[in-house]
Amino acid sequence: MEYLKRAEPQSQAATQAIRDTVSRVLLDVERERLAAVRRYSEQFDGWNPESFHLSSTQIEEGLASVPEEVARSIDFAVEEVRKFARLQRESLHDFEVQTLPGVTLGQRHIPVNAVGAYVPGGRYPLIASAIMTIAVPRVAGVGRVVATTPPQRGTGKVNPAQLYAMARSGVDAIYALGGVQAMAAMAYGLDDAPPLEPVDMIVGAGNAYVAEAKRQLFGTVGIDLLAGPTEICILADDSADPRLVAADLLGQAEHGTNSPAVLVTTSREVGEATLREIDRWLPTWPTAEVAGEAWRTLGEVIVVEGDEEMVRVSDQIASEHLEVQTRDPRWFLTRLTNYGSLFLGQSATVVYGDKGIGTNHVLPTGRAARYTGGLWVGKFIKTVTWQHVTPEGDALVAPHIAAVADAEGMAGHALTARLRLEALERAQP
Repeated sequence: MEYLKRAEPQSQAATQAIRDTVSRVLLDVERERLAAVRRYSEQFDGWNPESFHLSSTQIEEGLASVPEEVARSIDFAVEEVRKFARLQRESLHDFEVQTLPGVTLGQRHIPVNAVGAYVPGGRYPLIASAIMTIAVPRVAGVGRVVATTPPQRGTGKVNPAQLYAMARSGVDAIYALGGVQAMAAMAYGLDDAPPLEPVDMIVGAGNAYVAEAKRQLFGTVGIDLLAGPTEICILADDSADPRLVAADLLGQAEHGTNSPAVLVTTSREVGEATLREIDRWLPTWPTAEVAGEAWRTLGEVIVVEGDEEMVRVSDQIASEHLEVQTRDPRWFLTRLTNYGSLFLGQSATVVYGDKGIGTNHVLPTGRAARYTGGLWVGKFIKTVTWQHVTPEGDALVAPHIAAVADAEGMAGHALTARLRLEALERAQP
């Protein structure tokens, strides 16, 4: 394995200052509720309205300003995300089965009751994030979905296209509220007018403060995952087009200066050509200030000996987004194991998944793809089990269960099993 370009060492961990700030805001909102939310919203966003809740009139005014062409494209993305989520939901089945005479075990899939979606603003108003975090829980059967999104500083206005995406995705209520205070409001509730009742689960991406808030709130509420800076890795052989490879690397790097972009290739020529193409792209790249800095500090080009090593290196990287630009991309489908979402073939660019081809773009980062997938309809569903046992089942099960409990020293557990056996004996004529 040879590096034609190597990333500078980076620390992905939240600083102690971020942790302390988040802890303070969460504690204040938990104690003071609306008063603390108002204070922090004024401090961070210059926004302290009579109500953070957007009225139907405010939403309609925003929707009216969305160009028809943009609205049609958002509708397309919403429907494609719903379509894929419905297919995922149909793959989850309840069942019951008799495992022994008199013993019936079952499984049910129950949607979470209430979800809070954080729709990030920041450098880019992420329209697709609204779709991914609102339409999918709706398909899962979640009864209440609310959204918070940062307002434009001092105005309280929300990007109209984001508003349209939230409304079309089926949101119940929208609050012009951002940052840690928004996360706390969804977790603890807010005595606004109308009130924001606490949710059971919070989903969505955000900056380092939002990610740290999710980490600290986990347990009080459920979360989707702890997403860090976005990542892309491209696997390429000598059939790849270096110009497309370079564009895809820079395209994802525009998310932020802390976004890693990696090429793993079996062709030194493709690796060197990609480096040249990036140099050609950057002078005219529309977001070069961000993407160029990300590439300079976190970009990598790695040359490996063959496809098997390419798979091994890719699984070690465990990238959030993984493109395969090779002669036989489906060969990799059955061999790769660690990635957030996989894009097979030269045409399958990451932007399709990011903006609404159907799969979800809330994905694991920081090598978390080693142990989890991304957001999907099943994240909003609790898989629970149930049991029904008859006296016939007691006779078969109780002796073994009591013996296991005895071996553990849990005499009370053993007793509850043996009581069933005693009841059987008393019932015999």
